Amino acid sequence: MSRVEPPSRRSVLATVVAAALAGGSAPSAAAADAVDAGSSTGVGDAESAPVRSVDYRAWTTYADWSAGTARGVRAVAGDRPGVAVATPLGAVDYTDPHTRTTAAWEHATWTSPLHTLAVPSTEVIASWNASTPAGTWLQVELKGSYSDGTDTPWYVMGRWASGDQDVKRTSVDGQSDGRSTVWTDTLAIDDASTGLRVASYRLRLTLYRRPGTQLTPTVWRLGAMGSDVPDRFTVPASVPGLAHELDVPRYSQEIHQGQYPEYDSGGEAWCSPTSSQMIVEYWGGRLSAQQLAWVDPAYADPQVCHAARFTYDHQYGGCGNWPFNAAYAATFADLQGVVTRLGSLTDLETLIAAGIPAMTSQSFLKAELTGAGYGTAGHLMTVIGFTAAGDVIANDPFSADDSAVRRVYRRREFENVWLRTKRHNASDNVVSGTGGVCYLYFPARPTARQCQALTAVGVPV
Repeated sequence: MSRVEPPSRRSVLATVVAAALAGGSAPSAAAADAVDAGSSTGVGDAESAPVRSVDYRAWTTYADWSAGTARGVRAVAGDRPGVAVATPLGAVDYTDPHTRTTAAWEHATWTSPLHTLAVPSTEVIASWNASTPAGTWLQVELKGSYSDGTDTPWYVMGRWASGDQDVKRTSVDGQSDGRSTVWTDTLAIDDASTGLRVASYRLRLTLYRRPGTQLTPTVWRLGAMGSDVPDRFTVPASVPGLAHELDVPRYSQEIHQGQYPEYDSGGEAWCSPTSSQMIVEYWGGRLSAQQLAWVDPAYADPQVCHAARFTYDHQYGGCGNWPFNAAYAATFADLQGVVTRLGSLTDLETLIAAGIPAMTSQSFLKAELTGAGYGTAGHLMTVIGFTAAGDVIANDPFSADDSAVRRVYRRREFENVWLRTKRHNASDNVVSGTGGVCYLYFPARPTARQCQALTAVGVPV
């Protein structure tokens, strides 16, 4: 089975869903999503018009970085403004849970202003774009305020480095205050039926470097998306509005079966990094021979192996961590990446018309998506266009080889398996749908048309 997340995470979230359903209450969008936790732009039930239910906020400009609370960091001006270490606050010890190695690291912090969510949310997910030279890494935390006026603790949303020589990039399990929980990369309200929501939040960056050096991580984009997606088995049918196809490279995850099993059992589970690499290369991102020298030269498409290694979350045990994929994309020159949910195929048409492909997550039975030839509890593919009839053209990495990657899926089937939040599995049990999960990679300096399209789908740049 092709999947974006390993059974360990699905089983935990599925338990939450089952408990909510047994109690007769509707689970939150994140709890109901037993496969792909992410922030969202939602759609109403099948009888209502699409309703956008996401609030995305990012800090990207020099004014943004100057407005935050800086402790040992400085705002960096230039074509790509950011925040970097200035004078560290001191050194702290960090014991890497995956290597058991303890080392001292100088550190400095930047904390965002309070952001009040336009959509009081059942879930919030943070994402970032950064450079972390060897000898540096970063941590992202989030503190929310509930709709009843109380606060969450500071939750760790990720410990990240683009490489893996200093620390192992990792999510942090076991974070909960009894009202909300962090599921790998997503802060989710435990019981949305109570009406409790996250009303606002702050983000905190901690930048780390080897003591006594002048090295620094530089963060160019830091953002979060809050959402409250209504539960639904079906979504409204959209009207076709575009016939266009983008020329996106085609890579199969299946040709990598058995390769580098230390990264989530090998290629069988690499739909997310395989799709990421397709879009990275669409935008011109290339890996050098030196960067790929570690890959067995007998393996085809070594860049897919590279993407799997450098998106791998050592706690989660998989390559499907949403912000880790977006951060990987942004390690390529002049690229940035965000995680969101979209509300309709019309949103995808808007992006495709501006030359922006999108990665979507969907779960379905074999019979629910004609031509797929498989069923899945969660799978990433790349939408690259639409036919004259409005059907979806996708690069589906769950294909026998690269030549078989391009697929055409029926519009109505695709939009339903992608946008719904509830579905029936093969045992006819009610389980989660992915609810429009999508992540977008686009230029650091997008064109006016690309800016307009991104803003139209809720991602202002």
